[in-house]
Amino acid sequence: MQNYVFVIDQNKQPLNPVSPARARELLTKQKAAVYRVYPFVIILKHVVDNPQSKPLTIKLDPGSRFTGIAILDQDKVVWAAELEHRGWQIKNALESRRSLRRSRRNRKTRYRQPRFNNRKRKEGWLAPSLMHRVLTIETWVKRLCLYSPITQIAMELIKFDTQKMQNPEIDGVEYQQGELAGYEVREYLLEKWGRKCAYCDHAGVPLQVEHIHPRAKGGSNRVSNLTLSCERCNTKKGTKSIGEFLKKNGSRLEKIQRQAKQPLKDAAAVNATRWELFRTLKNILPTTTGTGGQTKYNRTRLELPKQHWIDAACVGEVNNLNLLTQQPLKIKCTGWGTRQMCGTDKYGFPTRHRERKQIHFGFKTGDIAKAVVTFGKKVGTYIGRVLCRKTGSFDIATISGRVAGISHRFCISIHKKDGYSYGF
Repeated sequence: MQNYVFVIDQNKQPLNPVSPARARELLTKQKAAVYRVYPFVIILKHVVDNPQSKPLTIKLDPGSRFTGIAILDQDKVVWAAELEHRGWQIKNALESRRSLRRSRRNRKTRYRQPRFNNRKRKEGWLAPSLMHRVLTIETWVKRLCLYSPITQIAMELIKFDTQKMQNPEIDGVEYQQGELAGYEVREYLLEKWGRKCAYCDHAGVPLQVEHIHPRAKGGSNRVSNLTLSCERCNTKKGTKSIGEFLKKNGSRLEKIQRQAKQPLKDAAAVNATRWELFRTLKNILPTTTGTGGQTKYNRTRLELPKQHWIDAACVGEVNNLNLLTQQPLKIKCTGWGTRQMCGTDKYGFPTRHRERKQIHFGFKTGDIAKAVVTFGKKVGTYIGRVLCRKTGSFDIATISGRVAGISHRFCISIHKKDGYSYGF
């Protein structure tokens, strides 16, 4: 089933979300009109006095590349989405700009002098690629609050060590024993080693925590000395050293030794932004938190599949979940474009010029439009994102492919560009 539909009245006051069938009925009887396509919102043609709105909760599972979003009516998930970030694209773009700037300075091309002592960063500063994650999540929380009566936010945040509170002397792999059965350490290892055996690449089987350097020979319980293996490889390795066990497979030995010391960049990005995100959301609505181990415990107990939006629904205290939707909205951050007026090649030399004017005939590149062509060689109906030209001849990127040479006279705007692309 699809997501529930957001409803606002004539005064743009958020009401209770309705099922797709009910929304279709309101549109058919012309009691409502489409207000927004993504997320889908309808606006009633009358004012609702003293609406009996149910308090909804929005739950978030923040990640480095994806963030799961779920809106719950008590234990019922009525709306879900998965937000794909572009933090790594921003990082690569800044690195490319930096390399071009340095090359221009090195070859003494006319350019401003470098600055050193006049750059100040406020306390708690985050890099643009990291702050992007906080700002996009904030944008979508505020946007969803405009269309639904959300009264509370719940987000995943590893706040404290509950097992440490019960046993102050707990250490290393002892986290594997307890009520949560070591979800924190095991989840880290699953992400780091790709959810498969490090020795035979066998996936889809129960995996055991394995010491790379055996405990019997002085190995520690540090996470950098832990990996995952299937029962067969774990038994076969026994107390052998990693070099002795893989002496006939040098490539795998080198890979494991390199992987054991490789940090998780995604985990570092989440760890760097979690408190800034918490403070940002707290200024919007009352915000509660839950740990990653608690999220996985709830999902495993309820026998739910591994998806970002389902993880979001499992954040915090959860007794039961009723998924009224199985089709989350896929949101991908694309950005608003570039302000650079002069395009350059990979060496930093100018190759093209971009016009300052971006809106042509009421359209901007990236808008979603519907074109109904009634005559000519391209008769038909096309829906997709437009590529605008000042000549009035547009291209439309549809699901089946790109259609060129569509006149602006046939186009009707459906959804203005907002820095995101959408799908299901």
